[in-house]
Amino acid sequence: MKLLKDKKILVISSEVVPYLPQTEKAVNSFSVSRKINDYGGMTRIFMPKYGIINERRHQLHEVIRLSGMNMVINDIYMPLIIKVASIPKERMQVYFIDNEEYFKRKDLLLDKEKKLLKDNDERMIFFTKGVIETVKKLNWMPDIIHLHGWFASLFPIYLRKLFSDDPVFDKSKIISSVYSKSFSGSLSKKLVKKIEFDGLIDDLDLISNPNFESLTDLMIKYSDSVIISSEKIDKSTEDSIKLHSKNSLSFNDSSIDEKLMDFFKKNID
Repeated sequence: MKLLKDKKILVISSEVVPYLPQTEKAVNSFSVSRKINDYGGMTRIFMPKYGIINERRHQLHEVIRLSGMNMVINDIYMPLIIKVASIPKERMQVYFIDNEEYFKRKDLLLDKEKKLLKDNDERMIFFTKGVIETVKKLNWMPDIIHLHGWFASLFPIYLRKLFSDDPVFDKSKIISSVYSKSFSGSLSKKLVKKIEFDGLIDDLDLISNPNFESLTDLMIKYSDSVIISSEKIDKSTEDSIKLHSKNSLSFNDSSIDEKLMDFFKKNID
């Protein structure tokens, strides 16, 4: 019997191959999802639709019935466009969150000088709300929500504080994959006020200075479990896992398929 037979895993990442270059996060987001499928699970992957992604080559097409919602970001209505593609030779669907203002440009999260894009705070909020509302519209109830990296760090607090009673998410377990530090500096300090606009208040002091360390800490605090997905992670990440007493899977164990899949299974049981 396959370990994850018929279990639904929602995968959320800022990078996934083959749509973007082969970074550690992009490769891992794909490879773990494929392993979940191999072990009987059902995945749906969500990522941003950056301008660098070639829609014709990867055969993306818009899903009209899912597009058209407006996400309110900082009291401004921003239209949500949903596109979908299938990874060749895999039973894996990828959903792309798109908006001309936030994702049409070819830069991902950093500019050519490796500095954070100025509107990454709003892009994070839009991505978070866009995925949540789309999954609700699909009425697809995930057993596990698997998050990859800091750009997905708002999902746990949004899900636990704003959607804890929603029947689509009320039984979902959140597993966060944490990676080595990938940027210096901070996102806009207006991030907290923009999140407060959505009705979130608790624990936002944790990200009053929204840098890599604080965003990762917030993500870990509201997750059920953590997977260490880089060989070397920041000491602050290690401290957060201990501080919040989170069940975690080591990098070495996460590289062994059976141990990784068993970790998912134990989070469902």
